[in-house]
Amino acid sequence: MTTKVDFRKALDAYQAQQGRFRVVDVPDLTYLMIDGHGDPNTSAAFGEAVRTLYPVAYKLKFASRRELGRDYVVPPLEGLWWAEEMASFTAARDKSRWDWTLMLMVPAWISHPLVSTAIEQVRAKDAPARLPDVRLETLSEGRCVQTLHVGSFDDEADVLAHLHHEVIPELGFRMTGIHHEIYLSDFRRVTPERRRTILRQPVTVGAVHGGWGRGA
Repeated sequence: MTTKVDFRKALDAYQAQQGRFRVVDVPDLTYLMIDGHGDPNTSAAFGEAVRTLYPVAYKLKFASRRELGRDYVVPPLEGLWWAEEMASFTAARDKSRWDWTLMLMVPAWISHPLVSTAIEQVRAKDAPARLPDVRLETLSEGRCVQTLHVGSFDDEADVLAHLHHEVIPELGFRMTGIHHEIYLSDFRRVTPERRRTILRQPVTVGAVHGGWGRGA
């Protein structure tokens, strides 16, 4: 019987505790990705991105088990979030100004041809609206600071402010890269107060405050 890999248990990068801020060296990981903009609560593109990523991810999982003899649990949904003004996340929370990339991690053994085949299989059955926008890309984050948030997404602001303005400077780091969230709970099914989300911020050595943009 094929052993099924659960990356939530196998990768240290998926480990976090509420109230604890960990420094984690995240390995390069490969994801199915779709980009978008706007309030995730009202943007049609956001829901379409979620409904597009999962069918492709499951086609890949089944192909991996069938053709490669390697089975795995589809990892949780993840998101990169950024805006021109960081206050859009921690103070004003103006979600209409947010840019995002939704992602589902795939194992390193998944090839581009396998992804292309999976996309064509999804297209042949009932093509989701954002299917042409799916891409396979490797994310290199390196050193990060992360914690577990339990509760509504709207209650993240205080945790993020503490992380950005106190924890990271006190550790001798500055922010770089993009704010990253890992949705351990399926927010389509779990009530807001029970949602478990890893909040991750890539960092580098230095006391100067960094940015949020892709090139930061």
